[in-house]
Amino acid sequence: MASFSKRASLLLISALIFTVACSGRASVSDGAYTPAALSVVVTFDALFELAVVIGGDRVSVTNLMPANADAHHFEPSARDLALLNSAEVFIICGLGFDLWAESAVKSAGNDSIIVCDVSRGIEPVFVSNRTYEESGLRAHDSDDAGYDPHIWLSPTCAAAMAENIRDTFIEADPDGADHFRRGFDELARQLDGLFEEYSEKYNVLENKTLVTGHAVFAYLCRDFGLSQNSIEGVFADGEPSARELAELIDFCREGNITTILAESLSSPLVAETLAAEAGAAVRVIYTMESAEDGLSYLARMEHNLSAIYDALQ
Repeated sequence: MASFSKRASLLLISALIFTVACSGRASVSDGAYTPAALSVVVTFDALFELAVVIGGDRVSVTNLMPANADAHHFEPSARDLALLNSAEVFIICGLGFDLWAESAVKSAGNDSIIVCDVSRGIEPVFVSNRTYEESGLRAHDSDDAGYDPHIWLSPTCAAAMAENIRDTFIEADPDGADHFRRGFDELARQLDGLFEEYSEKYNVLENKTLVTGHAVFAYLCRDFGLSQNSIEGVFADGEPSARELAELIDFCREGNITTILAESLSSPLVAETLAAEAGAAVRVIYTMESAEDGLSYLARMEHNLSAIYDALQ
């Protein structure tokens, strides 16, 4: 009888190992059956953080974007393609931000990978063809060409992005549906709280125009009825000419702009020059394309909202 039980246990463990090999959705440790982490690859930091918050310990997330890399012109390495080859889910921004992603998936040769475009369902902000061509990105043949991709800096868009990630995780790992819903619900609750708090704050301000180093806040401005002027365009396409800088200085002086919002990862020289000429201060904002100052996604979102509020006072 003992011999039979031992053989039965071995057969059970072997069957579970076979299941893992076939599906990738389970593992056996010390004779116990446990869910295996869903293998997820993302294209940059904001998506990494959203995926981790929603997925928790049911996902293993890898960010392809190196620290301080230029996300608009990134090219995946052979190691990146190897990661995609074995991944179950690939999360991309869409809207022209990670145009290289489609060809990377093809090169990786992973026909079973689920690609999650987090921009699905979000109304895009149009960028002029001239701006897009000057960025060098128009060379890519994509239906997304011509849109501002910076959706993750808006609380309402971030909630929509998170919903797309949640649904993709459920598709890839149905047994974890309740877990993914709980992660999403908590994230959405915090994003909604930030939106409500700052909607009230921005509504009472007379000044609704912010000046930034890089034009990344179109979706946030749409959320709160604000507008932006910037040193560089949507695609960080170079420093302004002397004439453009002079016009921006005049804009700041005439509009009583007291604060220039500059990216934490970019050179502050032009922003500091503009601030000095306009009699303004420089304050750091986060673009969340790379990890910044050890802060979470939500902490950086709240920092940006607070910095913009202070700048508009």
